[in-house]
Amino acid sequence: MSGREHHYEITMRWTGNTGKGTANYREYGRDHDLIAEGKPVIQASADPAFRGQPERWNPEELLVAALADCHMLTYLSLCARERLVVTAYEDTATGTMAEEGGGGRFTEVTLSPVVTIADPALADRAMELHHDANQDCFIARSVDFPVQHRPTIRSA
Repeated sequence: MSGREHHYEITMRWTGNTGKGTANYREYGRDHDLIAEGKPVIQASADPAFRGQPERWNPEELLVAALADCHMLTYLSLCARERLVVTAYEDTATGTMAEEGGGGRFTEVTLSPVVTIADPALADRAMELHHDANQDCFIARSVDFPVQHRPTIRSA
């Protein structure tokens, strides 16, 4: 690997021991905390389909969120470098995971950002930059399933 390396550290602490540990698959909790120094704790669990708590984030949601977040940050950076002014950005991202052979894997994630730009004459370039952002996004480059984009560009 050439270039700089960046390292990330989190602590994952299981909080789901109901008194018997994992003695019975149906009786232990899937609750856990994700902890990083100086940041709020993320309360997480398994997806409710896998006996988790619906009010907590699950790993599948966090993966979809990471892809959407990375794409947005990369996209905004590209726009700023080109002086293409974005005034609002919102994405409703979805992911599909298929269970297979006792496990599962993501088959795709679709990002659907709605981007508001200041200059309507730059709408085509604003649309093109989503492709560039996908090529540059650290997280999208790290997954082995397609990350689709269905952007909408609006003028302020």
